[in-house]
Amino acid sequence: MGIEGLSSRIEGDSSQSTLAAARNIVLRALKEYELDWTKIEYIGQSDSVTFKIETETAGKLLLRIHGERSSRAEILSELEWLRYLSQTAGVDVPEGRVSSSGSYILETGGEEQLHYVTVMRWVEGEHAEGNLPDEHVFATGAMLAGMHEAGEQFVPSADFTRPAWGADSFRAEWTKLEKHHAAMVSEEQWKLYQAAADKILNELEAMQPQAGNYGLIHGDLHSGNVVFAEGKPRAIDFGRCGYGFYLYDLAAALLELSTKQRSRLIEGYRSVRTLEMESDYERKLECFFVMIMIGNYSHHIVHPAEIPGLREEQPYALAYLREYLAGSRFLFKRIEPAL
Repeated sequence: MGIEGLSSRIEGDSSQSTLAAARNIVLRALKEYELDWTKIEYIGQSDSVTFKIETETAGKLLLRIHGERSSRAEILSELEWLRYLSQTAGVDVPEGRVSSSGSYILETGGEEQLHYVTVMRWVEGEHAEGNLPDEHVFATGAMLAGMHEAGEQFVPSADFTRPAWGADSFRAEWTKLEKHHAAMVSEEQWKLYQAAADKILNELEAMQPQAGNYGLIHGDLHSGNVVFAEGKPRAIDFGRCGYGFYLYDLAAALLELSTKQRSRLIEGYRSVRTLEMESDYERKLECFFVMIMIGNYSHHIVHPAEIPGLREEQPYALAYLREYLAGSRFLFKRIEPAL
């Protein structure tokens, strides 16, 4: 597909004005990076608009057009972290590419709230189709532990800045969900969410960050952000990387798994490093599990097309909330959906 097909590929995912702005930005970036491109494929739009670029000499690349959510300093810090993981720790992750002028980031002029452009090496691999084999789940846990181990040796630059995922970020997500919750649950059901939110905040405030349990994390390690090549997992999309408890990363990876495979992921993680807070890690892990579940609903509830799917999930979500509020252990046992 040439650049002429770019608009039709994006259509339906963005407004026409954003569409035109993205097309113009891609054209300018390709010139600035002096890329001999042969194909441009639109991937999608979330916090950034992303494209896969195929070139004659530079291989496959990922081009991201960043929105207003991330500052220039935060984007450069993400690239610094990924450069360390790739070049020093030997982890196969996307890595930033400099432009012809020697810059890792280009400014767009602020068109349609699309402020910056980055180009990164494409990480080869495929998303898993259907249920993951147990060995893939184990390997994903080991990969995550390896990234946490690497992070403990990382010495950031003086200008390094990334968000923190904890009580403050959860309050922001909660405020957003609170405004729109009526589209997803009844007022009676919302009381369970309110009680769970209070408990989450109390537990987060009681946790003490320290070496071994807190540091740089991926921040969004769901199945869409892991690809597999020859059975080996590779993490992609570090747009939410930042500071947080390592259990937060684990909880994000557990969310989509069956109860059996959740145990397998933990086994993979433990094959590389010891879980901090071993004596009560399960209770804390359940706190992060519910926290991330609520955060996901906060992210998706503002998109009308996603409301039906959110409603369909509520029997399961409410069952988890009830178990969490009752103080029952629920991560590794089958939970029946609420009626």
